[in-house]
Amino acid sequence: MNRREALKSVVLMMGGTMVGANVILTGCAPEKQIEGLDFSEEELAYMDEIGEAIIPTTDTPGAKAAGIGGFMAMMVKDTYTEEQQKSFINGLNSLKSSFKSEAGKDFMEASVEERTAFLNQLNKAAMNQNAENSEEAKYILMIKDLTLLGYFTSEIGATQALRFIETPGRYDPCMEYKKGDKAWAI
Repeated sequence: MNRREALKSVVLMMGGTMVGANVILTGCAPEKQIEGLDFSEEELAYMDEIGEAIIPTTDTPGAKAAGIGGFMAMMVKDTYTEEQQKSFINGLNSLKSSFKSEAGKDFMEASVEERTAFLNQLNKAAMNQNAENSEEAKYILMIKDLTLLGYFTSEIGATQALRFIETPGRYDPCMEYKKGDKAWAI
Protein backbone atom coordinates (compact mmCIF):
# COMPACT_ATOMS: atom_id res chain seq x y z
CA MET A 1 0.00 0.00 0.00
CA ASN A 2 1.41 3.39 -0.94
CA ARG A 3 0.96 6.66 0.95
CA ARG A 4 -1.94 7.83 -1.24
CA GLU A 5 -3.90 4.63 -0.65
CA ALA A 6 -3.17 4.81 3.09
CA LEU A 7 -4.49 8.38 3.29
CA LYS A 8 -7.64 7.43 1.40
CA SER A 9 -8.17 4.52 3.79
CA VAL A 10 -7.77 6.77 6.81
CA VAL A 11 -10.31 9.24 5.40
CA LEU A 12 -12.79 6.44 4.75
CA MET A 13 -12.26 5.00 8.23
CA MET A 14 -12.92 8.42 9.77
CA GLY A 15 -16.30 8.38 8.05
CA GLY A 16 -16.15 11.83 6.52
CA THR A 17 -14.65 14.02 3.92
CA MET A 18 -11.20 15.41 4.32
CA VAL A 19 -10.68 19.10 3.68
CA GLY A 20 -8.36 19.64 0.74
CA ALA A 21 -7.70 15.91 0.40
CA ASN A 22 -6.72 16.34 -3.25
CA VAL A 23 -3.98 18.80 -2.24
CA ILE A 24 -2.58 16.33 0.28
CA LEU A 25 -2.74 13.50 -2.21
CA THR A 26 -1.35 15.35 -5.21
CA GLY A 27 0.66 18.14 -3.61
CA CYS A 28 -0.67 20.85 -5.92
CA ALA A 29 -3.70 22.98 -6.70
CA PRO A 30 -6.60 21.53 -8.71
CA GLU A 31 -6.12 21.59 -12.46
CA LYS A 32 -9.60 22.83 -13.31
CA GLN A 33 -11.81 25.24 -11.41
CA ILE A 34 -15.31 26.58 -11.83
CA GLU A 35 -15.16 29.82 -13.77
CA GLY A 36 -15.92 32.94 -11.76
CA LEU A 37 -15.54 31.34 -8.34
CA ASP A 38 -15.26 34.71 -6.65
CA PHE A 39 -17.51 35.02 -3.62
CA SER A 40 -19.38 38.28 -3.02
CA GLU A 41 -19.42 40.07 0.34
CA GLU A 42 -22.96 38.74 0.92
CA GLU A 43 -21.83 35.17 0.26
CA LEU A 44 -18.86 35.58 2.62
CA ALA A 45 -21.20 36.96 5.29
CA TYR A 46 -23.54 33.99 4.70
CA MET A 47 -20.65 31.54 5.18
CA ASP A 48 -19.57 33.50 8.30
CA GLU A 49 -23.05 33.02 9.76
CA ILE A 50 -23.05 29.29 8.95
CA GLY A 51 -19.68 29.01 10.70
CA GLU A 52 -20.96 31.03 13.66
CA ALA A 53 -23.88 28.60 14.04
CA ILE A 54 -21.38 25.73 14.14
CA ILE A 55 -18.87 27.43 16.49
CA PRO A 56 -20.75 30.24 18.27
CA THR A 57 -19.27 33.01 20.35
CA THR A 58 -19.17 32.04 24.02
CA ASP A 59 -16.45 33.06 26.45
CA THR A 60 -14.19 32.91 23.38
CA PRO A 61 -14.83 34.48 19.96
CA GLY A 62 -16.72 32.31 17.47
CA ALA A 63 -16.08 31.32 13.87
CA LYS A 64 -17.37 34.63 12.52
CA ALA A 65 -14.69 36.54 14.45
CA ALA A 66 -12.07 34.25 12.91
CA GLY A 67 -13.26 35.21 9.39
CA ILE A 68 -14.39 31.71 8.53
CA GLY A 69 -16.26 32.80 5.38
CA GLY A 70 -13.06 34.07 3.77
CA PHE A 71 -11.22 30.92 4.81
CA MET A 72 -13.91 28.70 3.27
CA ALA A 73 -13.84 30.70 0.04
CA MET A 74 -10.04 30.45 -0.19
CA MET A 75 -9.98 26.70 0.50
CA VAL A 76 -12.77 25.92 -1.97
CA LYS A 77 -11.17 28.03 -4.68
CA ASP A 78 -7.56 26.97 -4.15
CA THR A 79 -7.75 23.33 -3.05
CA TYR A 80 -11.00 21.75 -4.20
CA THR A 81 -11.44 19.97 -7.52
CA GLU A 82 -14.07 21.21 -9.95
CA GLU A 83 -16.48 18.49 -8.78
CA GLN A 84 -15.94 19.40 -5.12
CA GLN A 85 -16.37 23.10 -5.90
CA LYS A 86 -19.69 22.41 -7.63
CA SER A 87 -20.81 20.24 -4.71
CA PHE A 88 -19.93 23.00 -2.23
CA ILE A 89 -21.69 25.77 -4.21
CA ASN A 90 -24.75 23.59 -4.83
CA GLY A 91 -24.77 22.73 -1.13
CA LEU A 92 -24.71 26.38 -0.05
CA ASN A 93 -27.60 27.10 -2.41
CA SER A 94 -29.48 24.01 -1.21
CA LEU A 95 -28.96 24.99 2.42
CA LYS A 96 -30.30 28.47 1.72
CA SER A 97 -33.40 27.26 -0.14
CA SER A 98 -34.11 24.38 2.28
CA PHE A 99 -33.92 26.72 5.25
CA LYS A 100 -36.26 29.22 3.61
CA SER A 101 -38.82 26.55 2.72
CA GLU A 102 -38.69 25.00 6.20
CA ALA A 103 -38.44 28.13 8.37
CA GLY A 104 -40.32 30.56 6.13
CA LYS A 105 -37.52 33.12 6.22
CA ASP A 106 -33.99 33.63 4.99
CA PHE A 107 -31.08 32.06 6.86
CA MET A 108 -29.58 35.49 7.47
CA GLU A 109 -32.82 36.72 9.13
CA ALA A 110 -33.12 33.76 11.49
CA SER A 111 -31.96 33.59 15.09
CA VAL A 112 -28.80 31.72 16.03
CA GLU A 113 -30.92 29.04 17.71
CA GLU A 114 -32.95 28.45 14.52
CA ARG A 115 -29.80 28.27 12.40
CA THR A 116 -28.11 25.88 14.80
CA ALA A 117 -31.15 23.61 15.02
CA PHE A 118 -31.40 23.46 11.23
CA LEU A 119 -27.68 22.70 10.79
CA ASN A 120 -27.85 20.03 13.50
CA GLN A 121 -30.75 18.44 11.64
CA LEU A 122 -28.75 18.44 8.38
CA ASN A 123 -25.70 17.03 10.15
CA LYS A 124 -27.74 14.23 11.73
CA ALA A 125 -29.22 13.33 8.33
CA ALA A 126 -25.73 13.39 6.76
CA MET A 127 -24.37 11.06 9.43
CA ASN A 128 -27.19 8.60 8.69
CA GLN A 129 -26.32 8.60 4.98
CA ASN A 130 -23.28 7.39 3.15
CA ALA A 131 -21.26 10.58 2.53
CA GLU A 132 -19.50 9.07 -0.46
CA ASN A 133 -22.75 8.57 -2.37
CA SER A 134 -24.89 11.47 -1.18
CA GLU A 135 -24.45 15.04 -2.39
CA GLU A 136 -26.49 16.29 0.57
CA ALA A 137 -24.21 14.54 3.02
CA LYS A 138 -21.07 15.74 1.25
CA TYR A 139 -21.74 19.45 1.41
CA ILE A 140 -22.69 19.64 5.09
CA LEU A 141 -19.59 17.62 6.00
CA MET A 142 -17.47 19.93 3.82
CA ILE A 143 -18.89 23.00 5.56
CA LYS A 144 -18.36 21.47 8.99
CA ASP A 145 -14.79 20.35 8.17
CA LEU A 146 -13.87 23.76 6.75
CA THR A 147 -15.33 25.53 9.77
CA LEU A 148 -13.39 23.40 12.24
CA LEU A 149 -10.15 23.56 10.28
CA GLY A 150 -10.41 27.30 9.69
CA TYR A 151 -11.32 28.14 13.26
CA PHE A 152 -8.76 26.02 15.06
CA THR A 153 -5.93 27.07 12.74
CA SER A 154 -6.81 30.76 13.04
CA GLU A 155 -5.08 32.97 15.57
CA ILE A 156 -8.31 33.28 17.56
CA GLY A 157 -8.92 29.54 17.66
CA ALA A 158 -5.32 28.59 18.40
CA THR A 159 -4.69 31.18 21.10
CA GLN A 160 -8.10 31.72 22.73
CA ALA A 161 -10.01 28.45 22.31
CA LEU A 162 -6.93 26.24 22.69
CA ARG A 163 -3.80 26.53 24.79
CA PHE A 164 -0.94 27.73 22.64
CA ILE A 165 2.79 27.59 23.08
CA GLU A 166 4.84 28.89 20.21
CA THR A 167 6.97 26.13 18.74
CA PRO A 168 9.66 25.04 18.84
CA GLY A 169 9.25 24.68 22.54
CA ARG A 170 10.61 22.39 25.16
CA TYR A 171 9.55 18.77 25.39
CA ASP A 172 7.66 17.95 28.57
CA PRO A 173 6.56 14.28 28.52
CA CYS A 174 4.88 14.34 31.93
CA MET A 175 2.70 17.40 31.78
CA GLU A 176 -0.07 17.32 34.37
CA TYR A 177 -3.66 17.37 33.13
CA LYS A 178 -6.39 19.00 35.16
CA LYS A 179 -10.05 18.34 34.41
CA GLY A 180 -11.40 21.14 32.21
CA ASP A 181 -8.02 22.06 30.69
CA LYS A 182 -8.11 23.22 27.08
CA ALA A 183 -6.57 21.07 24.36
CA TRP A 184 -3.20 22.13 22.97
CA ALA A 185 -2.74 23.94 19.65
CA ILE A 186 0.27 23.04 17.55
